[in-house]
Amino acid sequence: MPVLVSPTPPNRLRRWAAASRDLLFPPACAICGRYGDRICSQCAQQVEPVPTTLCERCGRIQPLRIHCCAACLANPQPVLHQVRAAALHVEPLRHLIHLLKYEGRPDLAPDLARYLAANFGGPEWHALVSAFDAIVPVPLHADRLRQRGYDQAALLAEGLSVRTRIPLRQDLVARIKFTRAQVGLNAAERHANVQDAFAVADSCAGLHILLIDDVYTTGATLAACAQTLHDNGSALVCALTLAQPSHTQP
Repeated sequence: MPVLVSPTPPNRLRRWAAASRDLLFPPACAICGRYGDRICSQCAQQVEPVPTTLCERCGRIQPLRIHCCAACLANPQPVLHQVRAAALHVEPLRHLIHLLKYEGRPDLAPDLARYLAANFGGPEWHALVSAFDAIVPVPLHADRLRQRGYDQAALLAEGLSVRTRIPLRQDLVARIKFTRAQVGLNAAERHANVQDAFAVADSCAGLHILLIDDVYTTGATLAACAQTLHDNGSALVCALTLAQPSHTQP
């Protein structure tokens, strides 16, 4: 039986501390500044969902909904069984993700994780939900984690784990290669950048895993992480991200 790890006590303490702070100092919306919530209801409704016209396997946007797009046909044995994003990487979500990753706003992660939970509750996941053994965030390299002070994917994964009660496994995969940022790289460069970037830190034999990350662009990082898990015995790997571009990626 796999070792299943629930959110750790420090994570719970962090949530309690945040709740206490909110009672004393009510938060303001990160978009409009309205007091009461970090993302107010009006701004939350402006986040654009991914259209239903997509590839059912890789989740990339298509002119029509199809079972398997040209990119997937060229790869008949994908390492990711299913990939989805919760919303489009356009405003206001683009700004919220920027705040989370680069402006020291880890407090936004629980609110943003609601979009993951909403997508995960949709019909496309129903056949898979009961099969997942663990939610696994795509990890940061230790050096980048020290620079940033937190792992945004881990915080999003924690939020989803709390809502779904699927165990969170932050210990399962490690990023062993310090890679340059993927922004600005083409698809081939992205794949080369993350090649051999991950290693399994604990047994994953037979596990059904849901990978979590913030943005799904070409899928190079997700695929590299999933390949490592498969190479070490994972039975099935799917991925869910917070956002994806509003146009089809190669």
